[in-house]
Amino acid sequence: MSAVSAAVKTPAGANLPELNTPYGGSLRDLLLPADAALALKARIPSLPSVDLTDRQLCDLELLLNGAFSPLQGFLNQNDYESVVTDLRLADGTLWPLPITLDVSEAVAEKLSVGAELALRDAEGTPLAVLDVESIYRPDLAREAELVFGTQDALHPAVADLQKRTQPVYLGGKLRGLALPRHFDFEALRETPAQVRADLEARGWEQLVAFQTRNPIHRAHQELTVRAAAKAGGNVLLQPVVGRTKPGDVDHYTRVRCYQAILKHYPKGTVKLSLLPLAMRMAGPREAVLHAIIRKNYGASHFIVGRDHAGPGNDSTGKPFYEPYAAQELLVRHQQEIGIKVLPFPALVYASNRNTYVAQNELKADDVVADISGTELRRRLVTGESIPDWFTYPEVAEVLRARYPAKGARGGVVFFTGLSGSGKSTIANALIAKLSEQTARSVTLLDGDLVRKHLSKGLGFSKEDRSANVQRIGFVAAEVARHGGLAVCAPIAPYADDRKAVRDLVQGSGAAFIEIHVATSLEICEARDRKGLYAQARAGKLKQFTGIDDPYEAPEKPELRFDTDGQDPGVLAAQIVEALKTQGVIA
Repeated sequence: MSAVSAAVKTPAGANLPELNTPYGGSLRDLLLPADAALALKARIPSLPSVDLTDRQLCDLELLLNGAFSPLQGFLNQNDYESVVTDLRLADGTLWPLPITLDVSEAVAEKLSVGAELALRDAEGTPLAVLDVESIYRPDLAREAELVFGTQDALHPAVADLQKRTQPVYLGGKLRGLALPRHFDFEALRETPAQVRADLEARGWEQLVAFQTRNPIHRAHQELTVRAAAKAGGNVLLQPVVGRTKPGDVDHYTRVRCYQAILKHYPKGTVKLSLLPLAMRMAGPREAVLHAIIRKNYGASHFIVGRDHAGPGNDSTGKPFYEPYAAQELLVRHQQEIGIKVLPFPALVYASNRNTYVAQNELKADDVVADISGTELRRRLVTGESIPDWFTYPEVAEVLRARYPAKGARGGVVFFTGLSGSGKSTIANALIAKLSEQTARSVTLLDGDLVRKHLSKGLGFSKEDRSANVQRIGFVAAEVARHGGLAVCAPIAPYADDRKAVRDLVQGSGAAFIEIHVATSLEICEARDRKGLYAQARAGKLKQFTGIDDPYEAPEKPELRFDTDGQDPGVLAAQIVEALKTQGVIA
């Protein structure tokens, strides 16, 4: 059975009465009382521990604060297998997505059933202890196929499973010590219990929840106001501030957009609260999870639009999920969850009527105006106006501050190619051209220089090569985030690492231009002034890119050059024009 068919079937028990729902009732978090937490913390130094990834931290927070109720920890093997195949826990409770804790073989070898494992954040702060009840090695390809309906690595969750997920899963109950600490938007980071207490204090009984991982515009505002009117209630705006799709607008900007639009709602009708969810972009299955979460937060209704939580198109150009599959699946399970689904068609702007209209209610003579995400970014870069019918001026101002107009945008030029391909030569020519034309600060991150300073001590294993490129990417993204220009010239042989750098840079609002210096291996060897290729051919230098270690050529770089017989200055001038096109320099 494919994941798509598994995702849209209706398992037995889908018509349970609302009073029997396991969600949103006697909600409790998994945090220990203060005295018990203090006693457990005293034993932490004696326990094995792991530092959690960003995704795992998001999952842990929603487990500890009750948003993932009725889960009491990471899934055991029986629950995992049942969720993957049937969208249900082993006891029959509806649960659409596996919430799992993946660890390395090295960590797993130190554990046995009955052990305790301390879970820490990136700074080493202990947040919880997992009572290990299950240690298992999942079939990750099967999980991808059944849960997400594809093996296509363009699906971000599938790419995670294929390239970043550790081979062993641990299941068991959690004892919480503390929630992860956030220093941004602290007043808006409420637990389900806090939100529900506030709703009760306000006397709000009918609450329509709305989620997006994108900035909020006029169409979203129109949609939520209409949905609230239909339900006879108020609105819970709950943007995701955890992990979303790579390349999405950063959550700081998203939240500021939400804050800016609040005054355009009728007074006293909307509550803004943040959700630290790590999205899987799982379409229909994820829509069910979102509804369960909103029930736990106290919502009575949930808006589901077209292609809810979809990741876009696959490698053949087709959408991963049918546009209304999420609505269809969620409607089947709404009674069991205890929440009313409000399935809305897309709203479009009919310029001849000066109003938003449901797409299925358009008339033959309507003139539809639209601004795509690509067009919006183009207008931001060029400084062109953004019409009020598309977004409110306050929201446009937030976006303009994040994406400065032409000539003020940060950018990264990222060269990749074999040793001796000419990367450093073109990079130096580019810096000279830029310095000639602009006073902008330019930072060079050359492969050899980085290894001498930033990555001193790293070897040439795949892991160390990846770490080297990730460090370059981090520094480059920071330079670009502050409006500077970074020119990077590592070999960067692995596609995954280059994509991670691209996502990091673009996620900060900066431009990213990847340049494949595609000079042939033969030419690179002929230029070998350091004798490295000769040593590699003789077996004296191991894991050398192009000889006994692979180079994964970029499929769609912004520019591709073969430097054989080409003038570096001419090539650098072409890059300058690309920077102008992307609005990095005027």
